[in-house]
Amino acid sequence: MSLKIRLARGGAKKRPYYRIVIADARSPRDGRFIEKIGTFNPLLAKDSAERVVLDAEKAKAWLEKGAQPTDRVARFLDAAGLLKREARNNPEKAAPGKKAQERAAERATKAAEAAEAANAPAEAASAE
Repeated sequence: MSLKIRLARGGAKKRPYYRIVIADARSPRDGRFIEKIGTFNPLLAKDSAERVVLDAEKAKAWLEKGAQPTDRVARFLDAAGLLKREARNNPEKAAPGKKAQERAAERATKAAEAAEAANAPAEAASAE
């Protein structure tokens, strides 16, 4: 049985509130879970102490048993000092897509042609 440490959403529409739970990887996001080990309230300020409340001993015990945290929960565990999370780096993320690159190249060729056309009559007038 593969265990996950993940978020289960609660709260009203447009007012999210999450429980940090231990659940079977096959169970649905808000479905059955084994144990609740904390809460996360994204509506609170980032420096608020109540934004993330986590029972460190329970989390540590479940990590030792082999439970795998999701990326968001891994961030919380890293902040609590229970898990070392490597920072991700994707330098290609900011690069524009294929179509945007094609449009930019097309714009550049049109600008070069327009500049050439603007210089051509000036050269012809100076030749006379």
